[in-house]
Amino acid sequence: MKLFKCQQCGQLLYFENTHCERCGRRLGFFPGNMELLTLSTEDNHTFTNILQKEERYRYCQNAQHTACNWLVNVSDHNSYCLACMLNKTVPDLSNPDHIVGWRKLENAKHRLVYTLLQLGLPLSAKNRAPDHGLAFDFLAEHDPQKRIIMGHAEGLITINLAEADEVKRVSAREELGEPYRTLVGHFRHEVGHYYWDRIIKDDGQRQLAFRKIFGDERNDYGQALQRYYDKGAPVDWQKDYVSAYATAHPWEDWAETWAHYFHIMDTLETAYSFGLRINPVAASKVEMLAAEYRENPFVVRNFQQLIDLWFPLTAAINSLNRSMGQPDFYPFVVSPTVIEKLNFVHTLVLEVRSATFTQMQEAQSSTLASD
Repeated sequence: MKLFKCQQCGQLLYFENTHCERCGRRLGFFPGNMELLTLSTEDNHTFTNILQKEERYRYCQNAQHTACNWLVNVSDHNSYCLACMLNKTVPDLSNPDHIVGWRKLENAKHRLVYTLLQLGLPLSAKNRAPDHGLAFDFLAEHDPQKRIIMGHAEGLITINLAEADEVKRVSAREELGEPYRTLVGHFRHEVGHYYWDRIIKDDGQRQLAFRKIFGDERNDYGQALQRYYDKGAPVDWQKDYVSAYATAHPWEDWAETWAHYFHIMDTLETAYSFGLRINPVAASKVEMLAAEYRENPFVVRNFQQLIDLWFPLTAAINSLNRSMGQPDFYPFVVSPTVIEKLNFVHTLVLEVRSATFTQMQEAQSSTLASD
């Protein structure tokens, strides 16, 4: 994710900030220009950007729960922002524990939506587009014997509120033998299933290309998962897969690879925003660990260029984590086969973004012509 700064005093800000810690100005993220705006108060509910007084905004309705800092244009009749409109079900907010967990889920979901917008992927709420829209159910478990299964089904993504509990999530990570399990990772994985349905499922040419790299998704999904849970991943799974779970079925391979692509893109944008330069004094030129992050990854078309930036960055951050006594930031081995799969995702995203942009231009031209 890129960095933001206060337009009043220049203080460095985080994506989730609602007030500048230095000058106290209120802040709000506006997806229309992908900026964290510094605000002037018009009245109790209406604000303007201090640098551009023409536009007037209000906070998303979920701001009342400190669960969202996104803005809605006052001319928009929606009470919720672009990210919160995707919610179908939220947990019972009369329970204080639910509110704490839900806020964490919202933080992760908003970061997901930010990346979807940066990638230029089509995004619509299911309540507006029932056939192809996206929605989220955030559900809390009330009976220990009835576990909530996270997953995706026809545009509806279910997330278990228990995953917002760090202790429970780490326990699940250890039980399942997963080196990496995070809230934002869950969102990225599940939305991968959604986009498979949206951009591959009904396109014969893309399906054939997918099967050449990931395998035939028509293989029985239930049987494949049961086989994985019974026998686990093959011993040599790292040669062809980004995670053990990716070996279960081509759909899971796609979702794990998709999520990993998001990890790469978002982290490289952060490195770019910080203007990082890596040139380890102990490394030889053969190791190719020198890198300078001078270009926004979202405009890079050659995926190999991104991979060449990714490996030095992960080596550096792993070393920093170990210096702090922490486990590796990046506990993955990326083989040439995995890079090929990541490149497939990257190429497809660029193709979809181009088509989406063309459709928007055509719609705007049609509107102007009718006016």
